[in-house]
Amino acid sequence: MDATTISPQMTRYGFYYYPDTMHYRENDYHTWIPELHALGASWLTVLAPTDRAIPEAFLCQMIAEAIQPVIHLPLPTSRSEISTELSIFFDAYAHWGVKYITLFDRPNQLNNWSPSTWAQKNLVERFLDIFIPAAEGALNAGLNPVFPPLEPGGDYWDTAFLFAALQGLQRRGQQDLLNQLVLSAYAWSGNRSPNWGAGGPERWPGTRPYSTPPNSEDHLGFRIFDWYLAIAEAALGKSLPIILLGAGSRIGDQLDQRSPAVDVHAHTWQNMTLIRLMSGRYQEYDPVPPEVLTCNFWLLSAAQGDREVNNAWYKPDQDQLPVVAMIKEWVANGGAEPASSSKFMSSATPIFNGPRPISHYLLLPTFEWGVADWHLDAIRPFINKYQPTIGFSPVEASHAKKVTVIGGATNVPESIIDGLLAAGCIVEQISGDGMNIATNLASQSRK
Repeated sequence: MDATTISPQMTRYGFYYYPDTMHYRENDYHTWIPELHALGASWLTVLAPTDRAIPEAFLCQMIAEAIQPVIHLPLPTSRSEISTELSIFFDAYAHWGVKYITLFDRPNQLNNWSPSTWAQKNLVERFLDIFIPAAEGALNAGLNPVFPPLEPGGDYWDTAFLFAALQGLQRRGQQDLLNQLVLSAYAWSGNRSPNWGAGGPERWPGTRPYSTPPNSEDHLGFRIFDWYLAIAEAALGKSLPIILLGAGSRIGDQLDQRSPAVDVHAHTWQNMTLIRLMSGRYQEYDPVPPEVLTCNFWLLSAAQGDREVNNAWYKPDQDQLPVVAMIKEWVANGGAEPASSSKFMSSATPIFNGPRPISHYLLLPTFEWGVADWHLDAIRPFINKYQPTIGFSPVEASHAKKVTVIGGATNVPESIIDGLLAAGCIVEQISGDGMNIATNLASQSRK
């Protein structure tokens, strides 16, 4: 089975279902299949209990409706060998049409081990001792085993953990397993640009575990897959497919302390941006490589009283977060921009009345031939001093408290400036020829 074989009709996004194992009844799939179709989703991460299988009817109905389940089985790290019962689950899932099963969860976190076990040497090697038998059992049943998502950063730095684990599999001669292995990640975008960390360690060579130099970026954002794919290349000499098991913006996230925490407005914009990006419709950011099979957004729904109910797109009281209506409109329009996503271009009322996800945005113009080199040279002192978010997207810029626009009316239409002002941004425009822009930016940097 080729781990990267995807039907051309499938989209590259879906959802993490519930953060519990209690919603696999007949009325559940009757409720959610129409909603998933309306959202354009083709994937669903489903949390599996460790003592019983997810009901056949639920999984088969999802597969019949072209929604590919990704089973997440958070096995305990105390498990030392695969049980007969687990083998039966694997065989059943494969027989029902499941392709991907994720084994364990965040083994780089202390709370997923006993304190005494965590403190022993060679944690990664000891994890491989329990991962390999489970992964081989899944592989023998006909499933693609998925390496568990790691906590970004984590108690044991995730990039170091992943590199050591892949090297360990290679050293142990687990070639059959590596041929079918799929990586996974938690790709939280937080309150950072969706392009934060794009390009991975090749673009940001100064970044190290626990250390991100000034004016550099790291993997703690949506583009975590760029870093994980680079790690696979370094450890194995080849790339691996990857599933974003849980991804997107979560209300209250504040990865970057210089910018406000994510509110409902930022949540809508961030996740809508990622939907377009995963659909190949967003040109302002680096494209998502084909190794990323799916981006499964956190979180479709949660039960009343669950600690994740605040991040559930569908609430138990039938309420919904605004992003739901926007994506449905976008899907219904065949990928055309929903009118609701561009209101800032024509509305006289700011769409942000509270804190904004970006404090300062430097909006650069683009030309038919690409980005002007002199722009990049001119902005360097300005970036060193103010460390703004840098990009080419007026939509992204509209979510900033302050926007510095580079270029005059010939490069930046007045409609963009009007839209930014209507969105409630503080707008500063620096125009003129190359020398004037460089001089003005330099004077700003000296203030």
